[in-house]
Amino acid sequence: MESLNRRERARLERGALIVRTARELAEADGWDAVTTRRLADAVEYSQPVLYSHFKNMQAIVTAVALDGMAELAVVLREGREASGLMGLAEAYLGYAEAHPAVYAAIFTRRTDLVFGSAESPEVLKLTFGELLAGVEPHATDDAETLTEVFWSALHGQATLNQESRLRPAQRTERIERLVRLVTG
Repeated sequence: MESLNRRERARLERGALIVRTARELAEADGWDAVTTRRLADAVEYSQPVLYSHFKNMQAIVTAVALDGMAELAVVLREGREASGLMGLAEAYLGYAEAHPAVYAAIFTRRTDLVFGSAESPEVLKLTFGELLAGVEPHATDDAETLTEVFWSALHGQATLNQESRLRPAQRTERIERLVRLVTG
């Protein structure tokens, strides 16, 4: 029994190493540079070992996205608790700027994640709950839809910021205007 536990621990550690390394490679060189061959070389295991943990690269991206969502939930809660809706918005955009490859894994890369349904993983619901907790006090009717609108606007800003499509000097003004739109 003890050797089975040790083997299972080793398997879990190997899986975590694969996810962590994929994330590091993506943050350094972009997701297009993360191939199973390069990832296998970086973790010093064969490609079949990668496939024994994850069925394909999409599953690895999904694992990175789930880890990122857990981090994002914490960042959002801290921002909201420190500075309300403004702090939450700044935290969201700050996370996207600090972790562009993880942000892409969560929101723009192909994954196996299902958002907005009963089948959504709990971490997705938790993260949306943090957004909802910031918006809900300002909602006069459908707080979930207002939260989706707020989130969509943040995502648009995050994406446009990453691609240098918005004026950097106006970053704070954009956040303030969005918050004013929600808070009335």
